[in-house]
Amino acid sequence: MSNSIKGLLALALVAFVGACAQQEEEFVVVDPEPISTEPVHTGKYK
Repeated sequence: MSNSIKGLLALALVAFVGACAQQEEEFVVVDPEPISTEPVHTGKYK
């Protein structure tokens, strides 16, 4: 085989191995929403 075909096959093999490598799981931290406070009783009707 010619050198250009060997080079293309080697490049394709490296790309294939890189694409099939095990992906690391991404760890995402979600902040909880703040808890709302209940309204304070003022003694007045609205």
